[in-house]
Formats: sequence, structure tokens, C-alpha cells
Amino acid sequence: MLKKLYIKNYALIDEVEIDFSDGLSIITGETGAGKSIMLGALGLLLGGRADTKAISDKEHKTVVEAVFRSQDGREVIIRRELSPNGRSRAFVDDSPVTVVQLQNLTLRLLDIHSQHANLSLNSREGQLGIIDAMAANGRLLDDYRKDFRRYVEIRSALKKIKEQRQKNAEKRSFIQYQLDGLKKLNPRRGEHAEIERRYEVMSEADEIRENLTAAHYVLSSDRDGVLSGIQNAIEALESFNLQTVDPTPEDESLIARLKSIYIEVKDIAYTAEQLADSIESNPHQLAKLSQRMHAYYEAVRAMGVDNGDDLVDLKEDLEQQLYAIDGDDDETKELEAEGRQLARSLKEQAEVLSRRRKEAGEEFSRRLTERAMPLGLPNLKFAVEVSKGKLTSDGQDNVEFICSFNKNGALHPMASVASGGELSRLTLTIKSLMAEHMNMPTIIFDEIDTGVSGEIADKMGRMMLEMSRSIQIITITHLPQVAAKGYRHYKVYKHDTDVRTVSSVRELTDRERIEEIAAMLSGESLTDAAVKAAKALLKSK
Repeated sequence: MLKKLYIKNYALIDEVEIDFSDGLSIITGETGAGKSIMLGALGLLLGGRADTKAISDKEHKTVVEAVFRSQDGREVIIRRELSPNGRSRAFVDDSPVTVVQLQNLTLRLLDIHSQHANLSLNSREGQLGIIDAMAANGRLLDDYRKDFRRYVEIRSALKKIKEQRQKNAEKRSFIQYQLDGLKKLNPRRGEHAEIERRYEVMSEADEIRENLTAAHYVLSSDRDGVLSGIQNAIEALESFNLQTVDPTPEDESLIARLKSIYIEVKDIAYTAEQLADSIESNPHQLAKLSQRMHAYYEAVRAMGVDNGDDLVDLKEDLEQQLYAIDGDDDETKELEAEGRQLARSLKEQAEVLSRRRKEAGEEFSRRLTERAMPLGLPNLKFAVEVSKGKLTSDGQDNVEFICSFNKNGALHPMASVASGGELSRLTLTIKSLMAEHMNMPTIIFDEIDTGVSGEIADKMGRMMLEMSRSIQIITITHLPQVAAKGYRHYKVYKHDTDVRTVSSVRELTDRERIEEIAAMLSGESLTDAAVKAAKALLKSK
């Protein structure tokens, strides 16, 4: 509910602060006193367009602030500021918000209804929401929407898979082409380097064998070989007492060292001989190695890698890519199966919603007609048309309110057949029914009783009073029958200061309220009869 409204420096208003209560509050005032200015200021809190023309004192900013009590009992402070330079800022509990965020919040807190502005009741979503509330479809809709979101996710995922498959078609062919080539080559880790080594040895076998044989001969020749020379040196040193000239320990002596070298050189000579014997000249084998090596070179170049081991890695990677592409079928089948199951479930749920909506639409039409006809709509015919369409997040139904205000008239969409006064009385009745079934925000009725009087005005006032037992209602009216129904009464008036004419608002006392309603009955001159009638109206509520 709206607890407090503060307006500063807006149009004819210098500064006003109004405390509201729950129930039905009445706002009256002469034409041009400033009631529409208040609504304009409230429109800023609803995210309306900010116009610097509304700033009366161009040296200061305009401020509109409201304190609401939300349904959970928490206070919410909403403020809109407009600077003379055109900059507009919005705040919720002193935290800056965007205009869109402001609109989304205040939509749940405040609803301003006038003869010519109530688009939500004429929209498919608004009318569908009313019927769903009447049918108590809340839990069914929550379950349906949960399934529908999953269904949309699956459809989106399948679409992406299909698109990816189209992209993968050419990609798969290329991957398979590369993989076929690598499978034909069948690279093995380390093979490329080994083939290069063997090829180098085999292509120079004669020269390598000759050099190894020469090394063996130099080391082991009986006459002038290295081993023969070392043996001679050992014998020469053993021919005298080496200790006399070299006191080194025996195991570190020259003789010991030479013997160690002799053993090592002998082993080297043997190894060179063995290697020479292992080297063979085999033109056929050399040709096979050359062919295999060049196959590696060609694959490395074609695949854009550095070496043969990279070909092994690439082959494994291509196999994984191909598996991933071909494996999409399993994921697709699972998603398609889940999607079919959800589609059947959604259709069943949508049928249940349709049936409940039709039943609720008939009940709503009946109750609405009974309640609205006494408001000067004796020929009213009203129906809720529920037609099936595509599955959406709300089900499969298109809901439209159709009516006629003329005897035997054809039924047409509500907004296209109603005059301003008729539409106001009809929507008032709709909102009175909504208040019984929905969590409604604070409603401000802006002179929706224009064009009626007498008994009809009294009934409209009683309808607003009944609505105010469950939600806060603020009504701007020119009718005394409506004004008398409120719990609190505020008057908007103009007065002159030394500088200009300004608008102000104040709550009326009981005595002032009697006088205000009497003036609404009789005009400027208060008569005893008007005062008596005003008191009677106030008692009659």
C-alpha cells in the first residue's frame, strides 16, 4: 500500500506531503485545482517520461518520493529526481536503479486507472491473467511453465545440434580423409627418428664399416697397435722397482693406470670390431627405409606438424573428433525422446488449463454481468472467448473479453465497443472481481465515475468501498455519493502566494468533510439541506 507521498517543485506544487492509510481514500477538488498534477507526479514513479517543463523553479530539482508497504510488510522507498538540465534519476531505498527496473517494481505496487488509460485489461496477457486467477491455475501454470522452459531448452539444443551437424558434414569428410591417410601410414611413436638413423647408417655402410675396421686395427694391431704399445710400456715399467722413483700407492701407480687403460682400449677395439661386423650393405632394405622415411616426410608436411610423433598425436586427436561427431546421434536421440515426452505432457497440461479457463470464463462472465448491470449497464452482454492456438509459456489459449452494451448487439472486443463511461464502469467491476482473487497493488481511480450520478454513483462508491476491504483504493471523484464512502478525505486546492499560484493538498477534518460534500451537492453556497444530505451520505456507508 501507499503510505506516504512527497512532491516538491513539480508544476503548481511547491511542496506537499500526504500520509495515506489502507482502505478507501477520497481526493476531491475543483477542476484545475491540481489533481491531475498529483497523478503526473505519481506517473514519474511508474517510470513515466520526465519533462523539464514540469519543473516550476528552474534553480532546483523536482523530487517525487513515495513510501510503500509491500505484501511481506517491508517498507520500500521510491524516489524520482528531475534536474533542470534534463537529467533524471531513480532510486529504490536510496540505491540508484534504471527506469526499466523502476517500472518493473512499481507495476506491482501501484495501478492508476482512468477512463482512457487501462491498457493492461485490454491485453491478451492481462485478460489471461485474470481468468487464470479466477480458475486458481497458479500451481498448474508453475508446473506447466517449468516443463515448457525445459521443452524450449531441448528444442534449442536440437536446433544447435542440427546446425552443428551441417557444419560437421564437410568437416567430417576432411577429418576422415586425413585419418584415412594416417591409418594407411600407421605412424608409431619413435619410428620416424629410428628410420632416419638406420637410413643414415645404411646409406654410408661401406665407409662406416671401413672406418670402424681401421679403428679396430689401430687399436689392436700386433706390431704397432695401441694395445701393443701399452703392453710394451707396462713391461718397461715393471722391469725396475717403480717405487724408488714414484712412491704412489700401488693401485694408483703408473702401471695400474696403464693396465686400466689397456682394458678400456681393448674393449673399445672389440666394440669397433663388432659394430663393423654388424654393418651390412642391403640396397633392397635401404630402398624400403627410404620409401618409409619419405612417406613420413610427406605426411608431416601435409598435416602441418613438426615430426613423426606429432602424426601419432594427430591421429589420436582426429579419431576423438570423429567419435565426437558420430556420437551426437546418441545425445540427439535422448533429447528427442525427452522432447516428445514433454510435448505430450505439455499438451495434456494445456488441455487441463483450457478446460479450467473455459469454466472460469463462464463463471467470470456470469458474475461480472450480475455485478455490472446495476451500474447503468442494463443491456450488458459479456463473454470470455477462449480459443486454442500454439503452445506458449501460458498454455495454448488466446483469451479475449468480448461484450456489447446495446440490446441485441453483437459482441466485440471490450475496448472497441465501450464508451469512456461504460468502459470505466465495466473495468471497475472487473477490478472488483480481481480484488477477490488476485494480489492487487494499490489502485488509484481517476474520475472513473464521470458521466454517472444518483443511485449508480452510489453503487460504484459501494463497490470501491467493498474492494478497499482487501486492497488500498484511492479515488479521485466529483461525485458526493462516492466521496462519502471513503475512510479518509483529501482536498486539492489552489491558493495564491506573493509570487504565484500554487496547489496544495490537505486531509479534511470531519466537519470540513461534511462541508466539502455539501458543497459538491449544492455548489458554492452551503444550504442546510445540503449539509443534512451530506451527513446522511456519510452515515449511509
